[in-house]
Amino acid sequence: MTVDVDIGTAAAPDTFGDGLNDAQRWAATFGRAVPAAAGRAAGFESEPLLIIAGAGTGKTSTLAHRVAWLLLQGVAPERIALLTFTRRAARELTDRAERIARAALAEAPRRRVHPDAARMMWSGTFHAVGNRLLREYAHVLGLDPAFSVIDRGDAADLIDLQRQALGLAGKGKRFPRKDTCLAIYSHRVNTRGSLADTLEAEFPWCAEWEEELTGLFRAYVQAKQAQQLLDYDDLLLYWHVLAQEPAVARELGARFDHVLVDEYQDTNTLQAEILLAMKPDGAGLCVVGDDAQSIYSFRAATVDNILEFPSRFPTPAASVTLDHNYRSVQPILDAANTLMAESDRGFPKRLESGRSSAQMPWYVTVEDDRNQSLYVVEQILAAREAGTPLKRQAVLMRSAHHSDALEVELVRRNIPYVKYGGLKFLESAHVKDMLGVLRWIDNPRHRLAGFRTLQLLPGIGPAIAERCLQTLEDAEFSFAALADCRVPAAAAEDWAALVALVGELRGAREWAGQMARVRAWYEPHLERLYEAAQVRRGDLEQLELLSAQSPTRERFLTDMTLDPPQATGDEAGPPLQDEDYLILSTVHSAKGQEWDNVFVLNVSDGSFPNEFAAGKPERVEEERRLLYVAITRAREDLHLIAPLRFYVTQQQRWGDKHVYGARSRFMTEPVLAAFEPRAWPAGVAGVAEPSAASAVRIDAGSKLLDMW
Repeated sequence: MTVDVDIGTAAAPDTFGDGLNDAQRWAATFGRAVPAAAGRAAGFESEPLLIIAGAGTGKTSTLAHRVAWLLLQGVAPERIALLTFTRRAARELTDRAERIARAALAEAPRRRVHPDAARMMWSGTFHAVGNRLLREYAHVLGLDPAFSVIDRGDAADLIDLQRQALGLAGKGKRFPRKDTCLAIYSHRVNTRGSLADTLEAEFPWCAEWEEELTGLFRAYVQAKQAQQLLDYDDLLLYWHVLAQEPAVARELGARFDHVLVDEYQDTNTLQAEILLAMKPDGAGLCVVGDDAQSIYSFRAATVDNILEFPSRFPTPAASVTLDHNYRSVQPILDAANTLMAESDRGFPKRLESGRSSAQMPWYVTVEDDRNQSLYVVEQILAAREAGTPLKRQAVLMRSAHHSDALEVELVRRNIPYVKYGGLKFLESAHVKDMLGVLRWIDNPRHRLAGFRTLQLLPGIGPAIAERCLQTLEDAEFSFAALADCRVPAAAAEDWAALVALVGELRGAREWAGQMARVRAWYEPHLERLYEAAQVRRGDLEQLELLSAQSPTRERFLTDMTLDPPQATGDEAGPPLQDEDYLILSTVHSAKGQEWDNVFVLNVSDGSFPNEFAAGKPERVEEERRLLYVAITRAREDLHLIAPLRFYVTQQQRWGDKHVYGARSRFMTEPVLAAFEPRAWPAGVAGVAEPSAASAVRIDAGSKLLDMW
């Protein structure tokens, strides 16, 4: 149930938010001032609020204005929590809010905003805020405040160590590998369901291993606890444990007058339960999101969180819909609206734009994957010649491999492109090496980091590394004990330098310069261990520059783990080598982005919806939302492309075995009516002009009968 709101009756506070429309302005200023009373300062309060923000409707501006409004109403910045899914989003929101608030001061000189408001607010990702709280409440949870946070790669390696120790790798039948085990573990804890439910829904081929996986995950948790390690999921799990204790939950909720959550449709069950435990009555809780863009169930996100939000509280939440789209022309929105109108779940909304266009979006049928690539390239080049740079055009796909043929054609035509969804910066081996040294220094109990660091030295393998780590543990993790370890002659010279480095930096009070010391020690090993050392050295320089932005070693390591920067994955070449480049992206990676021209590949059953969604109505509906996200990325021109045939894999290069693609079940007659159909190349399905030979008449039937 939602509370109906009369947007037109909202109070008009001076000229605050002049650039907002009525719905945005109402959402930004929702609530009321509370006068000072005995023992209580003046403030601002509100009931729970749901802002349903359709694609391109200015949700970031609305949320930033709401934060600014709270600051202007005298809410102390440290009593505001802003939870996002990326550090960049949190930084952008807080910076914009501060600018908006300061601009309003010119008209309200008696109002005050703290000069450090942006830094005082609890803003960041769920995991980053959880990390801060857990270090503060570590004594309550039995944690060492200096615990280490491990990334997905290290977590998978730690699971693999337990997998080997339990003898699961030597089973006669296929047992899931480390990354699959970690995915199963993560899905189970984030959905708050049982392991059996996770296996049945997401990993049915692993169902027979339920008992063994239970033992493996128990060993994994024990190993983390022994080494004072927390993985990504632990940051939410421990926070959840805190919030389930009534006294602690009240204390956590009381320290924040207002909690604002961006992209609420992307939250999982664990995150929603944390919020509800901290704010059981919803007071001061404001969430922003779009149920039609809930596309991350593979990360355990559930659309139910946003759909059920209004009814979660004793007093139903107020709700307002932002439906004025500032991005796309109306024909593109008409197609998106028609698509979502056929969904059986979701908040009703119809996106409207002030931008009209006579051109409808295109629904293009092509013969096969090769013709799809040729069509895209032809249209992209034509648009470029008409004045639309490559960077304002994008090709979107359901799965990364769908662009394989297109990439070959782009290279052949010398069209530069960037593909999103590649390797993370921290997945590079040499970067993991450097961070591993720092993580071991920061936490000598971190066996994975120590194991990796020790094996950087020549002649030291797993057995010797394990013996040295045991020596360290026996000495209660004093790095000085390593000096007594026996190491191979090949490592003797480097060993003394390593022992000196870790011992000195472990006791160092100043963070400044530590990264430079580690880099100076590591670079000779970089030359020995990896090819293209010069390219990799540039990454290390970048890592050192990034380290200077953090006040402490712990803060730097945590930031690198929770919100790593991206990398191209290879040598990029001289800067500005190309004047322009095309964007290739999966739809999941494209969320939140926009381009003038958008091409969506393989819009047919098997891709939209994905073949693995068949038979699961909730998954099919998520695939519908995924297509909606793809459509609403386009500002001016949209092309949905449907190949008619798909060639069978594992045949000879020029083999012609193929299957015919079925029209996407989402492209119903009403949806198709919102598109202009096109067959490419033109005339393929048409009738040829009559030739002189067509006047000849042959009695073919008699000739065939004469054969018998």
